[in-house]
Amino acid sequence: MDSSSLRLVPWAEDDFWLLLRKNEPVMTEHLGGPETDAKLRDRHQRYLALSAREPGAGRVFRIVTGGGESAGTIAFWERVWKDEEVYETGWGILPEFQGRGFAAEAARAVIAHAAAHGTRRHLHAFPSVDHGASNAVCRKAGFVLLGETEFEYPPGQWHTSNDWRAVLA
Repeated sequence: MDSSSLRLVPWAEDDFWLLLRKNEPVMTEHLGGPETDAKLRDRHQRYLALSAREPGAGRVFRIVTGGGESAGTIAFWERVWKDEEVYETGWGILPEFQGRGFAAEAARAVIAHAAAHGTRRHLHAFPSVDHGASNAVCRKAGFVLLGETEFEYPPGQWHTSNDWRAVLA
């Protein structure tokens, strides 16, 4: 992969198809399973609203390869974690693009974007402890593992996650 050609494109109205692809069972295994069409439409509207705010408030991006293909999504948003105002990030890479370094490169780009445009000192990621690929992305992107934590996602479902943190310079 030519990582210098990867682009993060702000979420747009025409990107709903990507939510449909990311809603397939293989993509939602660690996220509580597929969502209903109504929940996907609500999510799409939240993504549009987040991406319309100031860049430092958070953003949802479509990950675009050097060849112009949409490989997945990555986002960051504001939250409070352990009494600190931080950002949280999450991503999803379509199956046909997995294992090619796109997620780690996109995570490094989100770290840089949040550092340049944001107001918070830390960016956290909370992959399930048994999600090897996402934990590897965190490591490759430069996050530091703080340890295990109980994390609620989706709402009402608690699981053991790793708490990874990147310092935003």
